[in-house]
Amino acid sequence: MGEVVAGIVANPASGQDIRRLVTQASAVPVEEKATLVRRLLSAFAVTGVDRALLSSDLGGISAAVLRDLGRDPLPEVDFCDEDTLTGTAQDTVNAVRQMVDAGAGVIVCLGGDGTARVAAKACGDVPLLALPTGTNNAFPQAGEATVAGLAAGMVASGQVDADLVTQRVSMLEVVTKNRREIALVDVAVSMNKHVGAKALWDPTALTELYCTFAEPDGIGLSSIAGQLCPSSRSSAEGVALQLGPVDSSAYVVHAAIAPGVVRPVGVRGWGVLRPGVRVDLAAGGGVIAVDGERELELKNGEGAYVELRADGPWCVDVRAAMAEAATQGLLRSTATSGTGEKGRSRGRCVG
Repeated sequence: MGEVVAGIVANPASGQDIRRLVTQASAVPVEEKATLVRRLLSAFAVTGVDRALLSSDLGGISAAVLRDLGRDPLPEVDFCDEDTLTGTAQDTVNAVRQMVDAGAGVIVCLGGDGTARVAAKACGDVPLLALPTGTNNAFPQAGEATVAGLAAGMVASGQVDADLVTQRVSMLEVVTKNRREIALVDVAVSMNKHVGAKALWDPTALTELYCTFAEPDGIGLSSIAGQLCPSSRSSAEGVALQLGPVDSSAYVVHAAIAPGVVRPVGVRGWGVLRPGVRVDLAAGGGVIAVDGERELELKNGEGAYVELRADGPWCVDVRAAMAEAATQGLLRSTATSGTGEKGRSRGRCVG
């Protein structure tokens, strides 16, 4: 096997949008994000990752990690600094593309739903593992970074079969006259005329909502559907909702729109969203939001459609990866031999 490469992209701006002013979301400071990166690197070292590629940033994460290099045995660390930093989502795109080109076997993404969406657009078939450091974290799943790093490292090194511990998730594609965008969680149509501050926290202007999955314990817009028509992440089908005023809708859902923000939302009706079926959006003259952020402005009469697709990113199932590691004895060894069970070497893990 050749050089084992893993990537880490950490967004310094995640969790810093306008919702901080109108919600009670917890902030993840730059130093904590740098600490999460260091935990991932320590786990990579145990699982045989030779080289880790890290995103560069203007917010101080990469600088904090660089200051601490040399303290512990770590893989060789290189920073993705080929492109000029812009302080925008393009930095994430550029970093992920460099990781893919360098042969990364896995990419760990630190951010919220928006960061995961941007990383997913650029990672191709390289497995993605998203850890939550944003405001709304509907797509990234909470977990200890050290354990996530062990799972990711074993995927990158091939010690666990990626076919067993990764799954291809669904995504939504929105198409307008001039642009295509994807969403990993939801697409919403708003009567607002302009993007403005991108983050959504007020559902009263929404008329349509489409979700790849809908978890009852979710956060953000998908939590509306989660209380009416739950749909798991593993389901091939999504859900579609028609929203309206609270006083004239068939149902009212009290939904956790953002941390500390529970709002009543009127729902006129809902149905199954099937893969491959294009649904025209009644969004002429309004705004379309993807994963909770307003992205697309439409002129009066301009059309758009949304389609549920089955070819979203491959995502690492941390629990499945760690269970497979336990089954194979990858993280244990005998006290005398330093090898795996029955004296056999278990991959490249250190006993």
